[in-house]
Amino acid sequence: MNAQAQTADRDEAQDVRILLMEDENVVAEGLKMILSEDGYRVEIADTGNGALEQLHSQPYDLLVADLRLPDIDGMEVIKKVKAEKPETFVIVITGYSTVDTAVEAMRYGASDYLAKPFTDEQIRSAVEKTLKGKKNRTAPVDAPATDDASRALIEKREVMRVLNRTSEDEAFWNALMEHGSEALADYELSDEAKAAIASGDLGWINAHIGELTQKQLMFIYKRLEREAW
Repeated sequence: MNAQAQTADRDEAQDVRILLMEDENVVAEGLKMILSEDGYRVEIADTGNGALEQLHSQPYDLLVADLRLPDIDGMEVIKKVKAEKPETFVIVITGYSTVDTAVEAMRYGASDYLAKPFTDEQIRSAVEKTLKGKKNRTAPVDAPATDDASRALIEKREVMRVLNRTSEDEAFWNALMEHGSEALADYELSDEAKAAIASGDLGWINAHIGELTQKQLMFIYKRLEREAW
């Protein structure tokens, strides 16, 4: 990207207001630093009620919401925000992630869902992708999340589960390496996703799942190395 384009992107980012609803100060300050470096105007709320007060007092383009808070359930905050300010986008971040909570968050109107720990690039990518939807959105702002979006989120979470398991379960690693997609029968994955994991198709995974951690990439790299031989 040339300097002129970078300047234009940064100028555009300065018009975006982001609220981080996160009670862990280290995490909140780290995220604020990352997103502020990209030019966004970022503020922090360390409780759910505090986030609701800030959202009532001024407009925000995006809420980055932790689900575990010291006062109220983060999912309740999301429901209230989407009911009262449906134009506000939501990205969920949590260390207590399950497929069910991911799908529930999508049904309430969240645009993306990141399980902790995630990388700087993963949060940057999620924010950029979500805000791109703000510019391109043609559906009514209160339109519910589609079944396709829920299925895509489930698949994303399942791919992450598989790749995390490969770094922790040697028997599963070997089964996946030897038997390919047959080892993925217990996961809610499309045939395309199974084939991408089994073959180490990093292009498909990056396009449909997003950036991966080094831990999650270990199997993919080994699979590609084996194919090269």
